[in-house]
Amino acid sequence: MSTKWIDITQPLNNQIAHWPGDTPFSYEISYTKAETGSVNIGKMTTSLHTGTHVDSPFHFDDHGETIHQLDVEIFIGKALVIDVSSLDYISPQQLEAYRLDGTERVLLRTNKKSEPTLFPGKITPLDPALGPFLKERGIFLLGIDVPSVDVLDSKEMEVHHSFHKNNIHILENIVLDHVEPGLYEMIALPLLIEGADGSPVRAVIRPIEERG
Repeated sequence: MSTKWIDITQPLNNQIAHWPGDTPFSYEISYTKAETGSVNIGKMTTSLHTGTHVDSPFHFDDHGETIHQLDVEIFIGKALVIDVSSLDYISPQQLEAYRLDGTERVLLRTNKKSEPTLFPGKITPLDPALGPFLKERGIFLLGIDVPSVDVLDSKEMEVHHSFHKNNIHILENIVLDHVEPGLYEMIALPLLIEGADGSPVRAVIRPIEERG
């Protein structure tokens, strides 16, 4: 019997938190079945950076790749979930305590509890030195359970740029408070939106069973 997939996606609804000043998520029925005679038709409006999403390099670099230019293989495969919720700063020195050998994707749990309807007042800072550190270990994706890999008031976006320079892709606003640390299969595919700076994703993981 196969192990079930675990959803690590923030649900998109009209109460979900969004970046202050950005376009909030909304969903409504534009036409009802009674009106059309056959179907209900809904519409949504949203920022591409609301809820669980992927940043493309174009988000912070005018010359960076857009979402549709990214290889889907980046977002499918093994991922290591690490609980760093006890730390107040995340640097290479902290991550050296974990076994990262053979890992290509790392998902960081920085919060004890996920609160998708509340935009955080602050988040655990990441050290820009993580870019070269992760690259040296063959890691090319980092996921995190907050809206950004940079501190929320950053204008320089140092961590974003460090990751991009070192070919580390970014998955943000995942939900990990119901997930045990360990190795998983992951699927977190962005939509194929041409020219986009980001995309919502449906992110799921499944424990990898150790075989003796």
